[in-house]
Amino acid sequence: MKKITATDTLVLSIPERIQLVEDIWDTIAAEADSVELTEEEKKIVDERLAAYHRNPEIGSPWEEVLKRLTGNK
Repeated sequence: MKKITATDTLVLSIPERIQLVEDIWDTIAAEADSVELTEEEKKIVDERLAAYHRNPEIGSPWEEVLKRLTGNK
C-alpha cells in the first residue's frame, strides 16, 4: 500500500478532505482505549476533575461552550 502524505490530499476538495479527517478520527476513536495518558496528563485530568467537584457551577455545559465557540446564538 502506498503511503499518502498531507500534500497528496491537497488535490481533494475541502469537503473530501473534511471527510478524510473524519474517517481518520473515527479509526482513532474506535481504538481510544489503547491510547494511554502520560503521568503528567493524568495529573492534569485529576486536578481538573477535583476542581470541578469542588465547584461544579464554575463550568459550562457543552451546548453553551459550543455556542460560544461557533458564535451561534
